[in-house]
Amino acid sequence: MRVALFVTCVNDVLHPGTGRAVVTLLERLGVEVAFPQEQSCCGQPQFNSGYRRGTEPLVRRYAAAFAGYDFIVTPSGSCAAMVRDNYPRIDPAGTAEVTARTYELTEFLVDVLGVTDVGAYYPHTVTYHPTCHGLRMLGLGERPRRLLEQVRGLRLVELPDAEECCGFGGTFAVKNPAVSAAMGADKVRNITGTGAGTVCAVDNSCLLHIGGTLSRLGSPVRPVHLAEILAATREEAA
Repeated sequence: MRVALFVTCVNDVLHPGTGRAVVTLLERLGVEVAFPQEQSCCGQPQFNSGYRRGTEPLVRRYAAAFAGYDFIVTPSGSCAAMVRDNYPRIDPAGTAEVTARTYELTEFLVDVLGVTDVGAYYPHTVTYHPTCHGLRMLGLGERPRRLLEQVRGLRLVELPDAEECCGFGGTFAVKNPAVSAAMGADKVRNITGTGAGTVCAVDNSCLLHIGGTLSRLGSPVRPVHLAEILAATREEAA
């Protein structure tokens, strides 16, 4: 099985450790991972802002960069949703092959590899925030939780009002900063109320927003991408 990693802009620039974690995790599970150097932005910021014409070259670039791989895996629910939900509206004929083979990481692990126990060890109390794209557009459901429940040493605690948006929403946070900040404050209030030391999600964009709010409040809670938890092992913790 030959898999291409679509790392995404946010991870490439701000969270490269998440991309490395995906490679570590998949290789541990016997998957051959490639990283097409031609990859770029999926076009989500442009498309969501109404610049369809500016999105089209990025859509074509994605289709060309990831052609020929068995699967395309990304540690981002929002970017996976962009490819799967919006590419067919922009260029259905040119993207049909890649859209069908693009998976968010937890989907790939559970649905394609058929695993929930990935051999991870993370001795911390964790709460899980289900991001909007993963929850509503991809329908990830219980997949992330099923993976977390099998991590050794991890204590998973429920997040109150978990399905409420954190307030980031990409360009929404820029255009509506006051509303975005208020939504982030509500989310962080619920996170800190769980007593967890770590909040995890499948999107670092949401974790950036949550993490910024936590930092401004002086909270010790750490935002950590789910891939980094799943890639952690007992040997690393020793």
